Amino acid sequence: MSEDRFKSRWADWKGPFKKEWDRLTDEDLDIAEGHRSYLIGRIQERYGIARDEAEEQVQRFEVRM
Repeated sequence: MSEDRFKSRWADWKGPFKKEWDRLTDEDLDIAEGHRSYLIGRIQERYGIARDEAEEQVQRFEVRM
């Protein structure tokens, strides 16, 4: 999904995103403001996973939403 499209859906997705990745802080989510690449990086860091894996998780989230 494009960065712009992701950002346009952020208001609806912020809550479910927080539930999916509960290690992300409110500050992480506020700073991100729907920037997909930033969020992928934060997931990678908070969960200690490869960037590719974080991106795959976000893609699966997007499909479900």
